[in-house]
Amino acid sequence: MSILINNQTRIIVQGITGKEGLFHAEKMLNYGSKIVAGATPGKGGEWVLQGKVPVFDCVSTAVDVTGADTSVIFVPPLQAADAIIEAADAGIRLIICITEGVPVKDMMIVKSYLRTTKARLIGPNSPGILSPGQSKAGIIPGDVAIPGNIGVLSRSGTLTYEVIYALKNRGLGISTCIGIGGDPIIGSSFIDVLSMFESDPETESIILIGEIGGMEEENAAKFISVNVTKPVFAYIAGESAPLDKRMGHAGAIIERGVGTAKEKIAVLRNVGIQVAHHPEEFSDLILNQKI
Repeated sequence: MSILINNQTRIIVQGITGKEGLFHAEKMLNYGSKIVAGATPGKGGEWVLQGKVPVFDCVSTAVDVTGADTSVIFVPPLQAADAIIEAADAGIRLIICITEGVPVKDMMIVKSYLRTTKARLIGPNSPGILSPGQSKAGIIPGDVAIPGNIGVLSRSGTLTYEVIYALKNRGLGISTCIGIGGDPIIGSSFIDVLSMFESDPETESIILIGEIGGMEEENAAKFISVNVTKPVFAYIAGESAPLDKRMGHAGAIIERGVGTAKEKIAVLRNVGIQVAHHPEEFSDLILNQKI
């Protein structure tokens, strides 16, 4: 069973008239996702994607007219915080922010504000969510995964695609893949998503894809040791990364020796999590566990 999104999810794309928003909205629509509206200030009344999707000036009007319950955000970094808050105020239950480079100060304000709402935020700097055969909300390629019972959560984008494509090539499918985002401040943590996978009866095992920097993986390991009964497999990117240098994501930086790949791998293994040395190894680990 998928989590967060399914074939009934009604999606609005904020920033749909921009190059990236329009391109990925079309990909989502072609996959079978229910893209019911777009929102761009000043563009209300237009239609995009061969006249299939109406555009509204604001999210609240789009929700009132179409019943949208999920938003995928493709707006410039300095507009992202306002877009997230606008979606939450309109009653959107799930907000997925693809935008990278949102100022940390803005995200501190957003995170505090969202505590007063019922909205869940995934991202920013997230590739989105994919539930194979159900829906995709974001930029994860739909053809790299097949339906199955493995839950995938990740701080990385392209590395995630590599992992789920390798699973597909071995006949292994996923229930849902969620990119939580690679920025220092994000809406939903590994722990939040692990809780959902643990509660999902059709997710039988979990893959966690981490990277250097921060404490997400260490916190997840502690949570898993107490609260997760399903097999968890992990991979940590950045074993050769130098200290005090940002590698890729804004959150992927080792500071004062904290957040190294070696440290994270040790913590994960200490609580019984099998750690893959490379993305293609997950298939063997999972298949051997089922024997």
